[in-house]
Amino acid sequence: MDVIYGLIPGMILLGLAAVAVLFWAARSGQFEDLEGEAHRILMDDDIHPVKKKKLPKQMMPDADEQE
Repeated sequence: MDVIYGLIPGMILLGLAAVAVLFWAARSGQFEDLEGEAHRILMDDDIHPVKKKKLPKQMMPDADEQE
């Protein structure tokens, strides 16, 4: 029962801190464009395909025995 006297003020402080962080995020514009990031994932215009280099055909040491 004595523990509850420490837990209740601790939870109230933690709740107030969470509310303060929520208000800070809202005031700083964190929730302004919710759809932009979702659509930006689907756009790949800035990614250019990498051209594959042709590598020389390498043969295993005993490959000439099989041919």
